[in-house]
Amino acid sequence: MGNVTQLLSGRKIVVASHNEGKLREFAELMEPFGFAARSAADFGLPEPDETGTTFEENAWIKASAAATATGLPALSDDSGLMVDGLDGAPGVYTANWAERPDGSRDFMMAMRRTEELLRARQALSPAQRTARFVAVICLAWPDGQAEYFRGEVPGRLVWPPRGDMGFGYDPVFQPDGHERTFGEMTAAEKHGWKPGQEDALSHRARAFRKFAKTCLGVA
Repeated sequence: MGNVTQLLSGRKIVVASHNEGKLREFAELMEPFGFAARSAADFGLPEPDETGTTFEENAWIKASAAATATGLPALSDDSGLMVDGLDGAPGVYTANWAERPDGSRDFMMAMRRTEELLRARQALSPAQRTARFVAVICLAWPDGQAEYFRGEVPGRLVWPPRGDMGFGYDPVFQPDGHERTFGEMTAAEKHGWKPGQEDALSHRARAFRKFAKTCLGVA
């Protein structure tokens, strides 16, 4: 597929998302590479229906729609929380659990629902509350080519929620090896990966690191 930096040739890349939290994280991750990201909303693109049953399928639906509509390469991710004690749920339906009848999203409601389901299964000890965040990035081109990059970060769920940074389920997710939740971490701590760093913390940053190594020639 070649080097993405060369293929862009000064053009912008589209981030196929309307989620402001994701857009901020992508913009910060892409900034060191010298090209800016524009969102699907900047082009007036509607959000396609995410009908896939895997993170890869949903990432492809969004990225390919944006690439086809704009004629530009497009990046999209599909991400979610997989809770072991809930047989991997909510998974690809992570955002759906936050949906209200009016179409808005209430992640406090979603976190509370997750907690109630764990308690119903008597999953009260840390060992019973393991989970992982998963992100799959899809890079799609207008000609139909696509590449996928998957990142995961293991951890456990805490209650009550802690921290008001981040977004989504961040306040209840404590990554392994850390005493704070994602909701208690700054953006730089959570996903602040830069070229030359050995590893990244968040699932999205880990997926992006694989993208950068494969497509941008980053060591």
